Amino acid sequence: MPKSWFLRGALAVGLIFLYGPILLLIAYSFNDNRLVTVWSGFSFRWYGELMQNAQLLEAAWLSLRIAFITACGAVVLGTMAGLLMARFGPFRGRALFGGMISAPLVMPEVIMGLSLLLLFVSLEQLIGWPAGRGTTTIVIAHITFTMSFVAVVIQSRLVSLDASLEEAAMDLGARPAKVFFVITLPIIAPSVVAGWLLAFTLSLDDLVIASFVSGPGSTTLPMVVFSSVRLGVSPQINALATIVVAVVAVGIVIAGVMNARAERTRRRDEQMAQQG
Repeated sequence: MPKSWFLRGALAVGLIFLYGPILLLIAYSFNDNRLVTVWSGFSFRWYGELMQNAQLLEAAWLSLRIAFITACGAVVLGTMAGLLMARFGPFRGRALFGGMISAPLVMPEVIMGLSLLLLFVSLEQLIGWPAGRGTTTIVIAHITFTMSFVAVVIQSRLVSLDASLEEAAMDLGARPAKVFFVITLPIIAPSVVAGWLLAFTLSLDDLVIASFVSGPGSTTLPMVVFSSVRLGVSPQINALATIVVAVVAVGIVIAGVMNARAERTRRRDEQMAQQG
């Protein structure tokens, strides 16, 4: 905790700025009044009505499935890209490759969505796949832009990793694949988990790109929420957002505990290796 009153005040302002709107949303999700800005008493009324809203529940389930598949695919591809950037050293086209990997981080989502839509339409005309727009095209589009975030996270961890551990394993006869799965992957596991959570959150939150590449029957939760709030904020949206915040918070806590345990295990193994 900072000892300076100025730093404490700056920390408090920052936390209020970050979490004040979320806390207000959670509080109004328990408001009994239909008007979300008029408090008339504590109630679980909107949670009950949310459970009867089939459209919102189907959209939430679809978004969770897309986010899960996207996070798994982005972690695999992003780890490969991050490993290439961190371990392959200088090679011809490295700067171009690094720029191409990082470009989706700064690319406007409108441009990404439009380019992916044109790609899918061209592929359908040339080879007949994908047939129309739907869940498959949304997953591919989300993997495309989230893998860049994963690659940056993995690369930053690998750059700070002591390469002598991998070199020692290879000197003892381990093949590169075994070195990666036995030495490298356990060490960078916290970064892999962080990349997975980041990709999951970005996919769950995406509205613009999904609007370009979705089709009939593949309406995600952000698209339903955006369509709903254009006609006025429904208290059910507040209840749904509160549930999502709770799920994300639980996921972050679980990931934090797992990372802390993995870090303690790694430090204990390193101490045992140094002692004997």
